[in-house]
Amino acid sequence: MKLNLVPARTGATWVRSGLQTFARRPLAFMALFMFFMALVSLVSQVPLLGTVLALALLPTMTLGLMTAAAAVSGVGGGSIPANLFAIAFQAVRKDARPLAVLGVLYAVLFLLVMGISALIDGGQFARAYLMGSQITREVAESGAFQGALWVSLALYLPLSLAFWHAPALVHWHQVPPAKSLFFSFVACFRTFGALSVFGLVWMGVVLGAGMLLSTITVLLAAVGLFGSGEGAGMAMGSTLVVGGVLVTAAMFFTSAWFSFKGTFEADDATTVERR
Repeated sequence: MKLNLVPARTGATWVRSGLQTFARRPLAFMALFMFFMALVSLVSQVPLLGTVLALALLPTMTLGLMTAAAAVSGVGGGSIPANLFAIAFQAVRKDARPLAVLGVLYAVLFLLVMGISALIDGGQFARAYLMGSQITREVAESGAFQGALWVSLALYLPLSLAFWHAPALVHWHQVPPAKSLFFSFVACFRTFGALSVFGLVWMGVVLGAGMLLSTITVLLAAVGLFGSGEGAGMAMGSTLVVGGVLVTAAMFFTSAWFSFKGTFEADDATTVERR
């Protein structure tokens, strides 16, 4: 396994490749993403442990969508497979144990970050983020809440870098979970320029999509005034916005595969076998 030190502009290429790959099987990627989201939503309803279980599923969802992206992008040769669900589930099944370890580590460390933030504002930010608790404008603008927010962001950055490539390293290079976190963090640190461009381009995509969807929502509401009513137009616009958010999220996870592919020297024989 060799680390590729890529220029910063490569981050934009990763995004473009992810969007192109998603466009080749959009319905399949959306169905797979929606399945994982439904699974996360389901386990989150488990009493007491729901939040922990939902967090622990993130590495599994990441790997499932990455293996689907790898298959569609033609890694290892061959035609585009029809059943991406089978590919994703096979990958998850083969690496169920290390993925479970990664999931537990992610949940514990994420909750630790939230716990540290709770020391600053008494847990208001943590409750709002994890449980969707309602907060007033005064609380959101308070110094304690803002401090907890920024501390959480600062602590979550190294956590996200450690888990960024970890599921893929476990699957394609059979790296043990603990080592995969270390290798992922080092790789992200060494290619931080490309990852920064990757993130900035995605911010542009999200903002552009948001502006487009907002414009369409306003137009639908305006058309509704002369048709079935403003409420119907707004409902259609809201549905469109939710759908747009889900599509964008699915495309983001698809492009994550290319950040891994571009960062590590792949062993073609291993890649074919593990798929």
